[in-house]
Amino acid sequence: MLDHLGDRSVYELLEERTTSFPHRTFLVFEDHAERITEFTYGDFFELVERCAQGLSLAGVGQGDFVLVHLTNCPEFLVGLFAMAKLGAVMVPSNVANTTPEIQHLVKVARPVLAITEERYLSTVLEGVSLSDRPVMIVVARNDFNGAGTFAGLLDAKGDSPRPRVSSDDLFELIFTSGTASKPKAVMLTHANCLQAGLHSVNCLWLDEGERCLTALPLFHVNAQAMSLFAALTVGGALVLIEEFRASKFWLQVRRHAATQTCLVAMQLRTILAQPPNPGDGDHRVRRLFYAINVSDAEKASFEERFNVTLINGYGCSEVMTLLACSPVLGSRRWPSIGRPAVGRRILLITEDGREAAAGEVGEVVVEGTPGRDIMLGYYGDRDETQRALRNGRFYTGDSAHADDAGFLYFVDRKKNMIKRAGENVAAAEVEAVIVEHPAVLDACVIGVPDAIRDEAVVAVIVAERLSMPTSDEIIEYCTARLSKFKVPSFVFFVDELPKTSVGKIQRDQIIKTVGELMSQGARHE
Repeated sequence: MLDHLGDRSVYELLEERTTSFPHRTFLVFEDHAERITEFTYGDFFELVERCAQGLSLAGVGQGDFVLVHLTNCPEFLVGLFAMAKLGAVMVPSNVANTTPEIQHLVKVARPVLAITEERYLSTVLEGVSLSDRPVMIVVARNDFNGAGTFAGLLDAKGDSPRPRVSSDDLFELIFTSGTASKPKAVMLTHANCLQAGLHSVNCLWLDEGERCLTALPLFHVNAQAMSLFAALTVGGALVLIEEFRASKFWLQVRRHAATQTCLVAMQLRTILAQPPNPGDGDHRVRRLFYAINVSDAEKASFEERFNVTLINGYGCSEVMTLLACSPVLGSRRWPSIGRPAVGRRILLITEDGREAAAGEVGEVVVEGTPGRDIMLGYYGDRDETQRALRNGRFYTGDSAHADDAGFLYFVDRKKNMIKRAGENVAAAEVEAVIVEHPAVLDACVIGVPDAIRDEAVVAVIVAERLSMPTSDEIIEYCTARLSKFKVPSFVFFVDELPKTSVGKIQRDQIIKTVGELMSQGARHE
């Protein structure tokens, strides 16, 4: 099949850029100690070639899976492109994964090799111990050389094999965050990733030589699509920050002269909570993308203080991120998540199977070609693949509505809809009201079984200790702002909400602990 992507691999895109701009900066890396390392396209490509040869000599070949359990670092990227050359498949692992979670990844992917760093070595060793095949371990980010180290891979001599790698071949397995179920392995091809870079460039109007900065983890699609592949598409530089620190982030944006960056809501709020700096508005950022809404007050405060316009958008791993994005120019119709990205076809399907009318809530469904516009499926999970992919459509499980002009408005994860006495309650809507309370720092709303009304609404809240509200105060606050059926029946206070590395609330963990909290909460009917 011929299309605008052509039949090329991610490695071939890097090769093209290196040929055109060998002396241009490709990667700027700042580690946790604020040490900065830079690589030109030419220097980086040489490391990729050496790594590919080392991986080949270690027994990694086309179609093999390689587990990568690393924080943001150059080794992550060198390994990614080296595997792309060999036709091997990267399996990124969240560095917060525990031994059982890594065992799940290993059971699904059956990797032949794992790359990690010393601080995670024992966890990874235990994680691969139950594998039904030998797994070679490579330790990166250390000061010693030798076999079994990433430096040892780079010491390999000779030219690595170059099998024919198609754009339709599998590039990586991205495991879903598992906020409400066991993580599933999303199959993404080279074409999916090339497409992701183009979507980011088109939606954000990026130009040649951009400096795309991210402190989001590379083991998730946001950092890959919005930063790595976006920068590579325009021959720009990726500015990679090892870990997000709210107290440092905006200084890093200014220090590295970033022209584009991305934030999630949790990061935006914690940056906003830092003491103001007279230079906050003095920077080169032209595009700041963020995903899903913050409050009106937070948006206004951030834009004014940091002299930047927030570009709201929406995507997910199964479509290699961007589905919709607010316009760079013109009306954005806040709090809309924008219109469909160029080339995307999005339908809103109601529960009875028809297309939703303007203003009517429906499930977000994406039409596309598996392996090009949407994922190939969930690796090793035929049932979940058949549930999510039907007749060239991916059913996201998210709900939204659209206005007459085609602007989309996110409502909630379909699985987070609470059935209350015949009414649908969007957890996100109730959460948005609760977090507006001046004493509330964070909130999660879930449904629990109710023998009479299907489900009861439960709010789990992190509050300011110095101005701690009571359960009754929260309920009164919600009663004044929400329909009666949306008001929580139970309110619990906790020190913190369990979250993934990119700030998503782990609802499965909250559901497990709510039963224990029920005896401590206040009931309101």
